[in-house]
Amino acid sequence: MNQNRLRVKGIFLDLDGTIVDSTDAYIEAAVLAFKALGKVPPQTHLLLEIPRRMEQHLTIDDITENCTQKFMPIYLQAFRAVTERKTKLLPNIATTLQTLAKNTKLALITMRHVPNQVIQKELDYHGIAKYFNHIVTGLDTTKPKPAPEALIQCKNALGLEICDCLIAGDSVIDIRAGKAAGATTVAVLSGLFGRAILAKEKPDLILEDLTQLPKCIG
Repeated sequence: MNQNRLRVKGIFLDLDGTIVDSTDAYIEAAVLAFKALGKVPPQTHLLLEIPRRMEQHLTIDDITENCTQKFMPIYLQAFRAVTERKTKLLPNIATTLQTLAKNTKLALITMRHVPNQVIQKELDYHGIAKYFNHIVTGLDTTKPKPAPEALIQCKNALGLEICDCLIAGDSVIDIRAGKAAGATTVAVLSGLFGRAILAKEKPDLILEDLTQLPKCIG
């Protein structure tokens, strides 16, 4: 990509791995699910492989020992229960959001299947709800990311054209959703996916984390 600054009016942000560090929540939810099934939890790197594969709609049968159908509802319920106390803002995110919100409209897109009010409460807890003009959760769309539906909903809510919008996220599905919608795509390396995997999706920009985005906006 050239060195020109990105000119956007709207920025759509992923939540887990982009704004908040959800590592501890992923681990605790998985441990609780395995114990509920009477199984010994595997090593940490395999526990984190679960949400990584879920993002890509890949099987986790080898990790759950073919108990995925029983595992998933327990895991998802546990994750929802622990997120408020187990997630924490990534470093300097509040200041970054404040800077971005001065000249652009911000929206949040999360695949968590929870009511909008639950996410609003979490953002309030972290002191960042005031920076967002719109929130879309997994319950607000019929086709979640990587489908473009959530992005289209956000650009309509913000009164913008998709060509004037940017999506930033840590996952392959964030990039795929952005490309499907026609938005500028920015991958951040602060979540579950490494540079090599994200680079294969050919995002417009790859950043170490969201704090680097303001200097890229013109």
